This record gives sequence, C-alpha cells and structure tokens, in this order.
Amino acid sequence: MRRKVVIDCDPGQDDAVALLLAFGEAERLDLRAITVVAGNVPLAWTTTNARRVATLGGCTDVPIYAGCGRPLVNPLVTAEHVHGDSGLDGADLPPATVDLSPGHAVDRIIELAHAEDGLALCATGPLTNVAMALVKDPSIAPKLSRIVLMGGAIGHGNVTPSAEFNIYVDPHAARVVFESGVPIVMLGLDVTEQVRPTAERRARIREIGGEVGPIVADLLSFYAERAADGGALHDPVAVGYLLEPELFTGRDCFVEIVTEGPCAGRTVVDWRGRTGRPPNARVIDTVDDEAFFSLLVESLARVG
Repeated sequence: MRRKVVIDCDPGQDDAVALLLAFGEAERLDLRAITVVAGNVPLAWTTTNARRVATLGGCTDVPIYAGCGRPLVNPLVTAEHVHGDSGLDGADLPPATVDLSPGHAVDRIIELAHAEDGLALCATGPLTNVAMALVKDPSIAPKLSRIVLMGGAIGHGNVTPSAEFNIYVDPHAARVVFESGVPIVMLGLDVTEQVRPTAERRARIREIGGEVGPIVADLLSFYAERAADGGALHDPVAVGYLLEPELFTGRDCFVEIVTEGPCAGRTVVDWRGRTGRPPNARVIDTVDDEAFFSLLVESLARVG
C-alpha cells in the first residue's frame, strides 16, 4: 500500500533532494501535501523554493501550503551561510509554475490528520508547523501514524556544541512534538552525517541526465563546499526511512528537549535507559549509506 504522508520542509538544498526523492517514489508514497516553514531561509524563500522544486520534479498535483514564518517563542535563526541567500543557491532551477494553495499549513495538517487514516508526517525543518497543529487541535495526535523527523543528535550539535539546527531554531516546538504522544522516529546528525554527497556520488547523480540530474549535482556541490559536515544528506534520509526502514537501525529512547540556556536545542537522548522514563521516540543511529544512495539515484532517475 502507498503510505499517506505530508512533508513539512524548509527548502534548502537537502530538503529539495528529499522532495525529489519523494516525487520519484510516487508508487510507494502518497504525498498528500507539502507544508512549508521558515528555517534554512525565511518563509518567502522556502515557499518559493518548494514551488520551484515541485516544478522541476513535474509534481503539479500535490498542494503546497505556506506555514509559520517564525518559531513559537524565539526569533528566527536562518542558515544563508550554508544554503546561500535564496536557500537553493548553486543551480538554476526553472521558475515556479506551481502556485501556493490557499489556506495555512497548520490548518491543512489538521484537516488531513482527520481525513486520512494512518497519515504520517515527515518533518525536515524546524517543527513549528507540526507543533502548532498539535496545540491547535490535540485530537489529531492519536490519528497520526507517526512523525518521522530529521533533527537532533545523540552526541554533538552542528549549530552549538549541543544543538542540531532544526531543533535549535524552535526548541519549544520540538518539546511540544516530543511530548505529544505521537510515535516519533528521530533521525539526527549521528545517522544523517553518515550519508555524504562525495564527488563520486555527485557524478553518479549528474549522469542521470535530463534536467534533474545536473541541477541536483550542482545544488549538492554548492552545499558540500559551504557546509562544515561536507553537505551531509540530512533531509533525504528522513524520506528514505519512510521508504525502506530496513536500511536503518536504532533503539527506543526517552528524548527530552532543552529549551533555555547555553544548551538550548539539545536533544537529551537517554540511550542507555538511565532515567527509567518510558521511550517517546525511535532514535536512529546507523544507516546502510551505500544502499540508501542507490535508492536515491534510482528515485531521482524517475523524476520529471
């Protein structure tokens, strides 16, 4: 059966690749909506970028909704130093021919949760939209099959020594999500940094040809040069988990979100069960990166 999913994102080069991966797997993923949040760049850019990626991927039948333009409490922090001023610097994507759908992303998440049995949310940006939906209508929590998110870390951060970017941008939203009772799969830096777009891998993507292959290769080349981690494919890994969870391993853990102080944005993962508190997330720590990359290349070849 096709898995019903909403992708909540903040494109960003790696979000763009995540969306294209989902577009190439239409036989397995029933993408009900794309909801957009501010994160890597402000909302005006992330919504434009989602529309441009959908245009590139020939995905004209999935509605795109603008969501929250700032975190719940804190000022917005963005990452133009990594992604460029537009968020998709490094390649010439076609102009957007896909329009935004009317309405707010938060409201659409709520509507779909009530309407679609077994809906999954795949969140690849700050969790503001997801948290707002859960606060506005807590009754959606038991209706969601799971939230698969890219965010956090068992160990080190990538914005501060403690915090990964998506959680750091809106830690209060992350706390709402992790305390919601919805089954969560957390794919943090420990697993996503295992998947890197090396020069050889970018060449394989370029060889796909058409319009998608060269554009994705150019985006990832720009990203790899700017990112301190070599441009790890953070966000596509979350979509990859939805498609082939057998490529991943992890364990059920209790995860607490730090919202204040010098460690704000840290995901405190009780990896060894020392607190005795019941798990609230499946925390992933390994991936078969070669198999994942093969999945990515095969999927991108079907896009367009």
